[in-house]
Amino acid sequence: MNEIAASDNNIFGDLSIANKKKEEVKDNELGQHAFLKLMITQLENQDPLSPKDNTEFIAQLAQFSSVESLDRLNNNFDSFTNNFVANQALQASTLVGRSVTVPTDLTQLPIGGVVNGSIDVPTSTGQININIYTEAGSLVDQFALGAHPAGELVLRWDGRNLEANGELVDQSVRNPDGLPPGTYRFEVTSNIDGDETELATALSANVNSVTVGANGTLILNLAGIGPVSLADVKQFNE
Repeated sequence: MNEIAASDNNIFGDLSIANKKKEEVKDNELGQHAFLKLMITQLENQDPLSPKDNTEFIAQLAQFSSVESLDRLNNNFDSFTNNFVANQALQASTLVGRSVTVPTDLTQLPIGGVVNGSIDVPTSTGQININIYTEAGSLVDQFALGAHPAGELVLRWDGRNLEANGELVDQSVRNPDGLPPGTYRFEVTSNIDGDETELATALSANVNSVTVGANGTLILNLAGIGPVSLADVKQFNE
């Protein structure tokens, strides 16, 4: 796989799918020239008392033409695929340094930045609790969001203050001065049908680089998260 960084001036120079080596023609492959030579040899050496039927030669020519047309079609499709992947990679490279939101419970709080996120609330609930842990598993912050209807709950956290749907949640007494930049894990729970249930979260993270696989798959390498498929991105943040 090849990595596209912000400083790379030739991001497509090493794309394996775009610059894959064409397979050399093998000695045992029957090309057009060899086929015609073989057919002429067959005509020259046929039994004059029992010549080959012309329709047989026509059928052979038609079959060879069909195979050759399919081969040209495959080559054209490969070229189209290479161009499509190159365009995708060019667009993905513009994401380097930007923030995206992906399904995860772990992300990095950047220096002087914020973590944007969302919670999938499957049904109306009387209380949503958020626990925030360090990467090592130490509980460092807690918030009680109260009751919320079913739907998406949008979050914004700067290491000290937490906003839910644009409203400021009471500041945590655990860290009045705020938490330092680093990697944190969010645990969001709610009582649903009498059971304490963990809710699905999506959090923002900065794109450090973009990786292009041999099959054209685009992978975003996110700060604090790691590799995530471009197809899994829920939102591109400003």
